[in-house]
Amino acid sequence: MRRAGLGEGSSGNYVASGYSVYEEENEHLQEGLRAKVNALKSLTIDIGTEVKYQNKMLEDMDTDFDSTGGLLGSTIGRVKQLSRGSQTKLLCYMLLFCFFVFFVLYWFIKLR
Repeated sequence: MRRAGLGEGSSGNYVASGYSVYEEENEHLQEGLRAKVNALKSLTIDIGTEVKYQNKMLEDMDTDFDSTGGLLGSTIGRVKQLSRGSQTKLLCYMLLFCFFVFFVLYWFIKLR
C-alpha cells in the first residue's frame, strides 16, 4: 500500500522523515494512553473487590440484626406475658432494681 507523499525522489525522503516524527509521537501518545488504561483497569478491579467485600459485610450484618431482632422480640413477649400475670408489682420492682444496678455500674465505670 502506497501512502500519500511517500513516493520516490528526494522530496519523498523529507516527507518520510516528517511522517516518522508523527509516527513516533503517535506511538509515544499511544503508550501513555495504554498506561492510563491499565491504571484505570487496575482501579476498577480494586473497586469491584471492595464492593464485593462490603456487600458480604452488609449481608452478615443483616443476618446478625435479624437474629438479634428475633431474640429481642421473644424477650419482649416473655416480659408482656409476665406483666399480664398477677405479680405486676413484683415485676416493676425487679425492673427498677435492674435499672438501679445498671446506673450504679455505669457511674463506677465513668469515674474510672
